[in-house]
Amino acid sequence: MSESDAALLARIFRQESGRCVATLVRLFGDIDIAEEAVQEAFVQAARSWLLSGFPPNPGAWITTTARNRAIDRLRRESSRHRRHAQAVLIERDPDDTSVGASVGPMNDDRLRLMFTCCHPALATNAQIALTLRLLGGLDTNEIARAFLVPEATLAQQIVRAKHKIRVNNIPYRIPADHELPDRLRPVLTVVYLIFNEGYRATSGEELIRGELCAEGIRLARLLAELMPDEVEVVGLLALLLLTESRSAARTAVDGSIVLLVDQNRALWNRLLIAEGQTLVRACLRRNAPGPFQIQAAIAAVHSDAATAADTDWLQIVALYDQLTTQTPTPVVALNRAIAVAEVDGADVALALIEVLPLDTYHLFHATRAEFLARLGRLDEAAAAYAKAATLTNNTAEQAFLQRRRGALI
Repeated sequence: MSESDAALLARIFRQESGRCVATLVRLFGDIDIAEEAVQEAFVQAARSWLLSGFPPNPGAWITTTARNRAIDRLRRESSRHRRHAQAVLIERDPDDTSVGASVGPMNDDRLRLMFTCCHPALATNAQIALTLRLLGGLDTNEIARAFLVPEATLAQQIVRAKHKIRVNNIPYRIPADHELPDRLRPVLTVVYLIFNEGYRATSGEELIRGELCAEGIRLARLLAELMPDEVEVVGLLALLLLTESRSAARTAVDGSIVLLVDQNRALWNRLLIAEGQTLVRACLRRNAPGPFQIQAAIAAVHSDAATAADTDWLQIVALYDQLTTQTPTPVVALNRAIAVAEVDGADVALALIEVLPLDTYHLFHATRAEFLARLGRLDEAAAAYAKAATLTNNTAEQAFLQRRRGALI
């Protein structure tokens, strides 16, 4: 298989694996069986497609092949009579949603699997990590970087979560209406992280993974349809739309990164901005602010500015102050400091971030480098850019950071 074919197969895996796993969980009611069958199907695809070429519908090919693999496995395990009978039934009617699943009010396999993974019996971090692994197309290294934890720790959390789902017979379904509010927060976080991985890819050659951005927005729209009265759901959708509106301006023709201050705002998607701003105004009328609504309001302020110089940084700092009271995390503090630098100067902002426990986070060092450069401390800034470049596996980010460093030395 050529390098281009391997890259195409990897992209198909990222795009289709979550959908395929969710479908097989519905059919077989077992996450491990579904995940292993999909992985085996992709191994077979690497061999078969090398000889016959890529099929017109790779996702359908993978799903069918994985389903057949799972059926064969269940038949071989003769002691598991119930699952053998289930496999026979599935082979007879693969579209029967009554098998291995409890169908909720919305017929979407991925949404059902997301709520299963985010069951309150699981620890919050495990809920989010497992969902990103199964549905987000992310490997454990990428998820560990998002959580800022060691990969081995993250892998153990995922294994324990899958075991708990199995031994507790956690149902594969969208919860009933009265159960939804208690299950909402981790689901919203997962959707946000899926989108965020697409918007700023942890690894690879390109900054943006468009299929993950699209999936995040699709899931946010489904949640808004399912829970139209949940204002944080609306806030999340607004945030994703307003963020996505800038995608076309975030990279140059050669794929290099373009900072917000340098973006051609004529490339921003005005339809997404209009929809996102409408949703933000709807949230404001409800007067029940939550973290995603506040972040959406920050994005709306950016979208209002015709030029970077027109940005209302005072309002953004005020919104970050509000966000900090609800989500007092180091990353929020870092983002707040970026706004503070525009209002009070880089010296004040630098003092704010020096105490943050973010030494393994590349954007911390990149932000610190920017502040140091503004203060004329060029050697320190160059060293901070070099440190940041060692902490990201994204080629576009590495190149950007090295260019910034090169401009200082």
